[in-house]
Amino acid sequence: MNQNSMAIIILCSHLCVGESVKPFEPAEWAKLADRLVNNGIQPYEILSFTDKDFESRLNCSAVEIHRFNRLIERSGSLAFEIERYANMGINIMTRADNFFPKPLKRKLAKNCPPLFYYIGRPELADMKFAGFVGSRNVKPDDGNFTVAAVAKINAKGLAVVSGGAKGIDAIASAASIENGSYCVEYIADSLINKIKHKNVINAVINNRLLILSVAKPDSGFTTGIAMMRNKYIYAQSDGTVVVKADYNKGGTWSGALSNLDKQWCVTFCWNNAEYQGNTELINRGAIPIDDTWDGDIYKYEVCKKESHEQLSLFNI
Repeated sequence: MNQNSMAIIILCSHLCVGESVKPFEPAEWAKLADRLVNNGIQPYEILSFTDKDFESRLNCSAVEIHRFNRLIERSGSLAFEIERYANMGINIMTRADNFFPKPLKRKLAKNCPPLFYYIGRPELADMKFAGFVGSRNVKPDDGNFTVAAVAKINAKGLAVVSGGAKGIDAIASAASIENGSYCVEYIADSLINKIKHKNVINAVINNRLLILSVAKPDSGFTTGIAMMRNKYIYAQSDGTVVVKADYNKGGTWSGALSNLDKQWCVTFCWNNAEYQGNTELINRGAIPIDDTWDGDIYKYEVCKKESHEQLSLFNI
């Protein structure tokens, strides 16, 4: 782990959070990163700052200085916690690491989280992906369409990225691995619970699965994190397939609308008239696909709104 990466963990991780310890949330970290870049300061330098340094070099208030000091004071206990999770196979990557998912940094820029907890081989994120999203409540036809679509994109050399939830996500992930391909999952649930499943462990051991989460490994599902992870799926993929969306509600619907607006990747949608959400997404610009789709996600142009903001030397 490089020095900047450790500094980001100390400042942003929710591990070992005690009284008056308030880690920097992603939006706060983006603002702090700007201050660091503008003042020619790398994250690791903060760890040895005196109160006077914070005041003179970052123009920090007394409240801000206290916050920095409390975060830095937990460094020792945080190192033990990091080791404890590492013994479970759970590690941490930050934007200062070369193996942090590059499409997220490129497309999301300052909206990209400063760190992920993960299990699996991080280099899997360097592959080309098609995203698969949809409802947790599925019918046999939904599963059949998903499995067939995954086989088509796998045949073209693409892996699957999903949210790792029950329903469409799990079906797509399992199908890709069964086809001898790979899967990356951005989850909104507990990594510790995830690694209790034998099929997950086998896929990780066989270097077929990488699972990432912005949530602390022992935390449960939260709607807020679920909404956040949707953009990671779209940003990671070159094209995402919406299999089943509930009209005007739920994460699948809101995530697809965000992608149609931001254009992180091409949005495909199963042209199933039974689902009003699917029909409405197609009306709003999603590309309709059916059983005749050949799995080629590169036929269509997308007006990519990738950030052209300058990235600092520590990839913030």
